[in-house]
Amino acid sequence: MTLLAADIGNSHTVLGLLDDGEVRAHWRVATDERRTADEWAVLVRGLLRDAGAGADVDGIAVCSTVPAVLHEWREMLATHFGDVHAVVVEPGIRTGVPVLMDNPREVGADRIVNALAAATLFDGPTIVVDFGTATTFDVVSAAGQYVGGAIAPGIEISLEALGRRGAQLRKVELLRPRTVIAKNTVEAVQSGMLFGFASQVDGLVRRMVAELGTDLASVTVVATGHLAPLVYDECAVFTHHAPWLTLLGLEQVYRRNT
Repeated sequence: MTLLAADIGNSHTVLGLLDDGEVRAHWRVATDERRTADEWAVLVRGLLRDAGAGADVDGIAVCSTVPAVLHEWREMLATHFGDVHAVVVEPGIRTGVPVLMDNPREVGADRIVNALAAATLFDGPTIVVDFGTATTFDVVSAAGQYVGGAIAPGIEISLEALGRRGAQLRKVELLRPRTVIAKNTVEAVQSGMLFGFASQVDGLVRRMVAELGTDLASVTVVATGHLAPLVYDECAVFTHHAPWLTLLGLEQVYRRNT
């Protein structure tokens, strides 16, 4: 079975072709709320054609944090992919993940999908850190329950805000500086961003582990999201880098609802 999985985030949409847990092809495009259903169809069909899978898609699974874009995707699926079974992650869809939150409907679909993938791929309690527009921390119990998490501003939007509000600062490229104690303004910003976010991750994860009443060695800590490679090696807590965690979770959701 060939599945088209789409993770629609605030800044980027990640699409992938999956076949029984293997990501055969993947793309990352800008999430543009002005893009219509027809424009999305042209884009998606073009990507599938380039991958040699134009008419080979057996199913489609979608999760979204952007309601306006999800509306256009629903229209696109009905109009342009009406003969392909599609699953949209939303309340009522079976995920098999109990959500132990005050209001389970508040939890983003992508976070539930990540929790499902983590519960499927890893044993024991797991913390997923997703580096996107926001940096999200999601905690999954050993029993596969979503028990909560944390949300922090993402690296890119923090950098953009600093460039807008700092009179003598400007946007810089997100690279590892030569040293933590920087010798120029560009590297000072890079140091604060890279090492500051790495320290935030290490600190928050350690606090979460302590609150779980266990030790760090007993917890799997997974990095995902397109900015994860930037921070991964600077953090002490990570055990795995899973760049396609959300896509793999979407495949699991599709199977549970087909």
